[in-house]
Amino acid sequence: MAVTVTTMQKMKQAGDKITWLTAYDYSFASLIDNAGIDAILVGDSLGMVMQGHATPVPVTLEDAAYHTACVARGASNCMIVGDLPFGSYQVSKEQAYQSAVTLMQAGAHTIKLEGGELQVETIRFLVERGIAVCAHIGLTPQSVHQLGGFKVQGRGDAAQQLIDDAVKVEQAGAFAVVLEAVPAALAKQISERLSIPTIGIGAGVDCDGQVLVLQDMIGIYPKKSPKFCKNFMYGSASIEAAIERYIKEVKDRDFPALEHSFS
Repeated sequence: MAVTVTTMQKMKQAGDKITWLTAYDYSFASLIDNAGIDAILVGDSLGMVMQGHATPVPVTLEDAAYHTACVARGASNCMIVGDLPFGSYQVSKEQAYQSAVTLMQAGAHTIKLEGGELQVETIRFLVERGIAVCAHIGLTPQSVHQLGGFKVQGRGDAAQQLIDDAVKVEQAGAFAVVLEAVPAALAKQISERLSIPTIGIGAGVDCDGQVLVLQDMIGIYPKKSPKFCKNFMYGSASIEAAIERYIKEVKDRDFPALEHSFS
């Protein structure tokens, strides 16, 4: 049975950890889907791991739609989350809607966009028009130049802003929220406060689910991977076995461990 927004809500309520991975092509999407992943994120991380850019900023909507269509041909059981690229949703709610339509017509079931309070009206606008939206707060890679690099977010006085962002995107109708590079204790607090699932990436084991970039997870990205990543190919006989191991370790709360988290 296909994984849906309702499936993930029930998983949170049951305390069953949710597993996401990125994919950008037919072959890997099929492999990941067959391994039993809950969702594939066609992330704008493709700008780095597929196109060789230093950030996701150069990714276009056309790029995202192309890779979403490739993934949709390979995945038939998991949820497909299409990532709205930089510049495709910030101008207006109407622009965001048209961009979301493009990704959904390419095969995405839901879409993801970066930003908390600033995106509340856009999230509400999309949800009211039948589009399931995942928010993304904490380290938002599309804003990497404004943030001064890929840095942990939400420490000290900034913690309350992240809590407020999380609450507001939930109130706007987001079905889930990605927490990236957030102190584990803060992510736990947010996860306990929200009724929607939190999907962590560098946000500790207490998030309702986890997501990693596939190329980091199997150790084929040629540049240095973030601290919160783990190479699951070590000790695995195949890529499929590595993916199955990732799923099991997330479900069993063995990943992320302390060394993959921030304080």
